Formats: sequence, structure tokens, C-alpha cells
Amino acid sequence: MDLKTASALRRLRLVSAPEAVSFLLLLVCSVLKRTTDFNAVPVMGMVHGVLFVLYVLFWADAWNRAKWSLKTAALYFVLSVLPTGGFFAERKLRREAENAVDAALASRARRETVAKA
Repeated sequence: MDLKTASALRRLRLVSAPEAVSFLLLLVCSVLKRTTDFNAVPVMGMVHGVLFVLYVLFWADAWNRAKWSLKTAALYFVLSVLPTGGFFAERKLRREAENAVDAALASRARRETVAKA
């Protein structure tokens, strides 16, 4: 993997946890709207919508760059529509991004060693 792949995974990871938090807050706001006079659903709906669109855009980019299988790509998409799925996606993506950076650095070191020889 190259550094662009690692960056795509990092972007997806960084938006996954806030997207999950916004989803949970939207659910809380929905309950509060029906049980009290508090109505923050329009605001939280917009925040969650923007974060979800970012998640889907970054997911598509990561799928393209990381060459995920359909199963892996589907897993990350399903995690985005589950209320707490973003937290699991973030943890899994952190490991995958770290592995991508390590692979990119090792590849760069090999190229430099070959170029010096």
C-alpha cells in the first residue's frame, strides 16, 4: 500500500467516530422531541447528514484505493448505518491504516536501498 491509501483510510477513520456520535445524538434528540418540548432534530439531522455523506465519500475512496473485497467494503458500509458501528469501524480502520503506513514506509526503504546499490 502507498501513503495515499493510508491517507484515505485515515480520513475514513477520523470521520467514523464523529458520525457514530452524531447518530446517537440524533436518536436521543428524536426521543426528546417526542417526550418534551426540546426539538434539536433539525440541527442534529443536518450535522449527522453531513457527517454521513462525508463517511460515504471517504468510504468509496478508501474502497477504491485499498482494493477491498466486496465483503470488506460492505462491512464498513453496514457499520456506518448502525448506531454504534462507527466506533467499531474506527478501531478496525486504525489497525488497517497503521499497517498501510508500515507497508508504505517499508516499500520506500526498499526502493531507496535498491537505488543506492
